[in-house]
Amino acid sequence: MSKPADRHTKPLPSLSARHIDPHSYPEGVAFLDGQYLPMSQAKISVLDWGFLHSDATYDTVHVWDGRFFRLDLHLDRFFGGLEKLRMTIPFDREGVAEILHNCVSLSGHRAAYVEMLCTRGASPTFSRDPRDAVNRFMAFAVPFGSVANAEQLQRGLHVAISDKVRIPPASIDPAIKNYHWLDLVRGLYDAYERGAETALVLDFNGNVAEGPGFNVFCVDDGKLSTPAVGVLPGITRRTVFDLCAEAGLAVTAADVSVAALRQADEVFITSTAGGIMPVTMIDGIPVADGKVGAITRRLTAIYWQKHEDPAWSSLVRYP
Repeated sequence: MSKPADRHTKPLPSLSARHIDPHSYPEGVAFLDGQYLPMSQAKISVLDWGFLHSDATYDTVHVWDGRFFRLDLHLDRFFGGLEKLRMTIPFDREGVAEILHNCVSLSGHRAAYVEMLCTRGASPTFSRDPRDAVNRFMAFAVPFGSVANAEQLQRGLHVAISDKVRIPPASIDPAIKNYHWLDLVRGLYDAYERGAETALVLDFNGNVAEGPGFNVFCVDDGKLSTPAVGVLPGITRRTVFDLCAEAGLAVTAADVSVAALRQADEVFITSTAGGIMPVTMIDGIPVADGKVGAITRRLTAIYWQKHEDPAWSSLVRYP
């Protein structure tokens, strides 16, 4: 749902080198109501439907070594979510991309987690009709953070499979990235109580779905599969499909049963927040020999190499 350029309601601030101190905002920079602010000053009203009803859509992209990775795909998904939720913002794709570049540039971070989001906003009359709310766009860039820490990336994550069921696609289109996380949070508590580090929840048919902010893949006899139904079609998930096509590896989206995941040769998860991350323990039982698998290592190496490829990434315009 790309808006024409004349939808810009106000010009974006000029960001010349003499206006930027890269150490001014070490925790990150936000864009809100036409201004760039330190993260600590970025606030929304308690009457905003994004807060009251989780009525919002967002997307996240990361910057690594001063380069955005697959920004176009994230913009596609964000604008698709706006259209499906009947939200409008006063910026087109180029305007949003410029704001994201500016947030990163102002922050000075060369490894950043960058988010664009739109809430339903608030109604000036406190109307309960969502059509009366004024939609609100904002964005921010903060230091890069991963689902898995350095130790977990090295030895593999320990995951528990919760019996909690992900919100079915008949209720919320999973292609609309949103903040409906109570099912995922309940799954996390199940995992913590069982000594695991993160969780996977089920789909409405009892198959494996996804985890808090990540998709999952399993490898069996050299072939990869990932859940097809009721999951966010993640950008890193799509990237794995692209990498497999280049590497000559077979990969499919299909139902993945709990038994199939537990019996897999390799398991890994994927997220913008961390990339490709190995799983070596499920429900207290090692995956295969309990070590990070060869295909997981191979795809991980290629994934990070692609961050230097101009066809997959774009330079941040630092001063």
